[in-house]
Amino acid sequence: MPRRIGFVATRISGSDGVSLEIAKWAEVLERMGHTCFYIAGQSDRPPERSAVMGEAHFKHPMIESITNQCFGRGLRTPEVTEMVHEMKWVIKQKLRTAMERFQLDLVIAENCLTLPLNIPLGLAVVEYVMETGIPCIAHHHDFAWERERFLLSAADDYLHAAFPPPLPQIQHVVINSQAAREFSRRTGLPCRVIPNVMDFEQPPPPPDEYARDFRRAIGVGPDDLLFLQPTRVVQRKGIEHSLELLRQLNDPRCRLVITHAAGDEGDAYAKHVRRYAEIMNVSVIFADQRVGHQRGTGPEGQKQYSIGDAYQHADFVTYPSTYEGFGNAFLEAVYYRRPLLCNRYTIYRTDIEPCGFDVICMDGFLTTEVVDQVRQVLHDPKRRERMVEHNYRLGKRFFSYRRVEEELSALLAKPALH
Repeated sequence: MPRRIGFVATRISGSDGVSLEIAKWAEVLERMGHTCFYIAGQSDRPPERSAVMGEAHFKHPMIESITNQCFGRGLRTPEVTEMVHEMKWVIKQKLRTAMERFQLDLVIAENCLTLPLNIPLGLAVVEYVMETGIPCIAHHHDFAWERERFLLSAADDYLHAAFPPPLPQIQHVVINSQAAREFSRRTGLPCRVIPNVMDFEQPPPPPDEYARDFRRAIGVGPDDLLFLQPTRVVQRKGIEHSLELLRQLNDPRCRLVITHAAGDEGDAYAKHVRRYAEIMNVSVIFADQRVGHQRGTGPEGQKQYSIGDAYQHADFVTYPSTYEGFGNAFLEAVYYRRPLLCNRYTIYRTDIEPCGFDVICMDGFLTTEVVDQVRQVLHDPKRRERMVEHNYRLGKRFFSYRRVEEELSALLAKPALH
């Protein structure tokens, strides 16, 4: 039976991992005959299907104030507690209005019951579910216990109540096997593992006229080697390793292009990356103003390209992350048939590497052998072709939309979601 499904998140916009996965789940659910709606602090989805409430965004002034006063310390003031409950009440009323407007019969909480970037939103969602009995799936991408900034907390009571909520009424989904083990150990509840995916049944279209000028627009020459770093500028992305790779390749044609901004973790690391690039004498281009989730016009009226356009024009992809919840950029590189360097972060070792992908791997640091492998792939078209075609076949086998459809079909058939 067709369902009316509402995604709830702090932000459903742009090219962050959660927003991308929401788009993929929504596409699969729509193919299955369901109708999807979006409730968030920011949304770039169809306006007629979106309910935007500013208080749900993690950048809302009061929400930022709450977050800053709840973490990095062991106690909070009574005033902060009052702010939490005041904002929770406001959000819950707006949430109720949106739910009734869209006549939803299922809620998918996207990371808002996982990472406490908006404590009142998480509490409001849990209370609304418990008051109405509406079926709910909590889709967890990265937990508070996985982030150093949340380890010292004056909000443990809120974390235990809603991040994640240890409630059997809510069906829990995580994106990797390690998160599943830790979730069940901490809550005593089962969960389902649904990894990140790409639509491998539908290969990407060939480069077209729109993006023909992509390289020129971001400052890369036609004969340059474009190394794509398709991540946010945050410390765990290990961008220093990408800079070190280009330094050791010692080819003046090499350009490192970083597609995303810093996001919710400040700009101190971005400043560090700029200084490090200067020291290394490496050319780095911050292209977040020209690359977005989709084509269009940027905030200053400039032509904007999609992340797919960036992959299509890349010669090589760097992905030296020290930690990832799964690895969207890894799958994107495989989908767009690009060779890549990948650090063997924990989830890569446990959930991706056993599949047999042919990638150049580093184990925490760059070696001369790794640099030589990158150089070989850059100069050997046949080796590169074998690598990317092999990887595409494996991506289609293990991480396609078909897998999500199978998993969601089984999940939606559970009595708890009816």
